[in-house]
Amino acid sequence: MLNRLTAIIPALLVLSALAVPAAQADGMRKAPVVAAPVSLHETVEVDGRLIRLGDLFTVSGEKAAIEVAYAPEPGKRAVFDARWLYRVAHAYQLPWRPLSEHVRTVVSRKSELIDQREIKDVILDALIAKGAEPHSEVELSNRLLQIHVPSDAENGLRVEDAVFDQRSMRFTAILATPSGKGGLNRMRVRGRLFKTAEVPVLNRRVLAGEIITAKDVQWTKMRASRLQANIIMSETDLVGHTPRRGLRAGYPVQASAVQRPVLVPKGSLVTMVLKTPQMLLTAQGKAMDNGAEGDVIRIRNSQSKTVIEAEVIGEARVAVRASTLTAMN
Repeated sequence: MLNRLTAIIPALLVLSALAVPAAQADGMRKAPVVAAPVSLHETVEVDGRLIRLGDLFTVSGEKAAIEVAYAPEPGKRAVFDARWLYRVAHAYQLPWRPLSEHVRTVVSRKSELIDQREIKDVILDALIAKGAEPHSEVELSNRLLQIHVPSDAENGLRVEDAVFDQRSMRFTAILATPSGKGGLNRMRVRGRLFKTAEVPVLNRRVLAGEIITAKDVQWTKMRASRLQANIIMSETDLVGHTPRRGLRAGYPVQASAVQRPVLVPKGSLVTMVLKTPQMLLTAQGKAMDNGAEGDVIRIRNSQSKTVIEAEVIGEARVAVRASTLTAMN
């Protein structure tokens, strides 16, 4: 009996040694494959009509291209809560669960912004065809109006219809823009037109005594109803003149705010000139007034003390008429 056990034990040991690797190999074949972890994108920006699985979760391959929802309108956003996100993940066998009910994803859509300036230009073009004055300014009732269109839209904005009352200067227009779903969005806008005028203004601050040059002047459009009667409307009334006091840039200039440069300051010595075909006489005098070129000012003759009138013709020079010859002598 002992001999028989002695013979069996080595055989069992051999079988045991062979069975362990086989069991381990079988266990490796049956072990489940662990999927790669999936996480959620909390904020997403899309550039199309549809939201795909890969926009919401960190997946790749064919699953990433699966369409799961419509994108919001251009410039707007959509919020997807934890319950909806879990249903989508479960439907497509993604190993993802929300950690709390507050988990969400915010999806926004890329867009091109049409600002007020472009909107007003398009409306004005349409109203000109209805008889509006080309030099007009459009004022919208909704001063905060902005329009978003898809970033890939070819035609951004157009006016489908417009009604204009020339008496009240009020208008109504129907604007059409591409929608985020391939169609058109239409909106009604209202406003008013104002006549405008081109006005020369300074492009820098000019101090008293400085000479205004053509480089200092630029043109701006202003409502005609806001312009005072004495506003300078011609560039020639600015160039070559000097401010009586400092002038700010960008504002209309009143005619009384500028003057021609003073060539003969009050109290300064001047040369009086009398020129005729037969002779040229000069004498010295003292200016009793400030004088720019072309101004007629009072001059006191330094010898005779007589006060005469003379025309400023240059710096410290005045011209005397022949009738004042006696006064000069």
